[in-house]
Amino acid sequence: MSTPVTQNVTQNVTQARTVERLVAGQPTSDGAGVKLTRVLTNNLQRRLDPFLMLDAFGSDQADDYIAGFPDHPHRGFETVTYMLAGRMRHRDSAGNEGLLTNGGVQWMTAGRGVIHSELPEQEEGRMEGFQLWVNLHSRDKMRPAWYRDIPSEQIPEVSLPGATVRVIAGNSQGVTGAMQRETTEPVYLDLHLEPGASIEQALPAGHNAFVYVYRGAARVGPEGQSTEVPVQRMAILANQAAADGVRVQAGPDGARALLIAGAPLNEPIAQYGPFVMNTQQELYQAVEDFRAGRLA
Repeated sequence: MSTPVTQNVTQNVTQARTVERLVAGQPTSDGAGVKLTRVLTNNLQRRLDPFLMLDAFGSDQADDYIAGFPDHPHRGFETVTYMLAGRMRHRDSAGNEGLLTNGGVQWMTAGRGVIHSELPEQEEGRMEGFQLWVNLHSRDKMRPAWYRDIPSEQIPEVSLPGATVRVIAGNSQGVTGAMQRETTEPVYLDLHLEPGASIEQALPAGHNAFVYVYRGAARVGPEGQSTEVPVQRMAILANQAAADGVRVQAGPDGARALLIAGAPLNEPIAQYGPFVMNTQQELYQAVEDFRAGRLA
């Protein structure tokens, strides 16, 4: 496990953002029949720019995940896979290979194109985690593909009274996360809160942000104006000009939640399945390149 950094107080937030609305994910399947919940869907891409999709998967039944995600293409965005439990093998057309295990993250930039597979390396037990899609700026969409496997022990953790924060990207309580991105400036935190515990987290002005509760329940927002967020719900945070962060308080059974925020790109989004570009013509080119074997 990573070495935690102990802090006595959470970041000072003078005005916390309120919750704009709650969103329930949509049960679906992807890959070769992997059952999952699509939390951030296409109709929220403009509102939560630069984020394109968030899938949550979790099952103790091997039939729900065993077929995995065989070879498939991507172009024009980044995928961030966070494994809470299980083992998933990654291979791609550039010869890269890695193994995601409990608590680990894989950050992949598809860029101009990559064909990859994500296949379970277990036949029983729990497989649980998330995959987030982060858009790329138009100038970066045709950059070479790249990826980084981040084992659990390389993800910084902050220990607070009643809380632990895993800092996957951005920073929290003065601790720099495992990943940084200049253009989208993502903040990706995994919050573990004991019953009744609360945490305040500063957020840059203008960042689109949301909280997804995956264990227990939480109240999100300023004291006196907070919204109860039950398990498996996403709270979209309002973009108030005067607000400088968010406050999350666990319910009586505690809570675990993802806090994700990023700088919007404010560019056109043209998507066809695993290709995300800025124009229809660029999409046609992506499909043509894939069919001709020119993607990678």
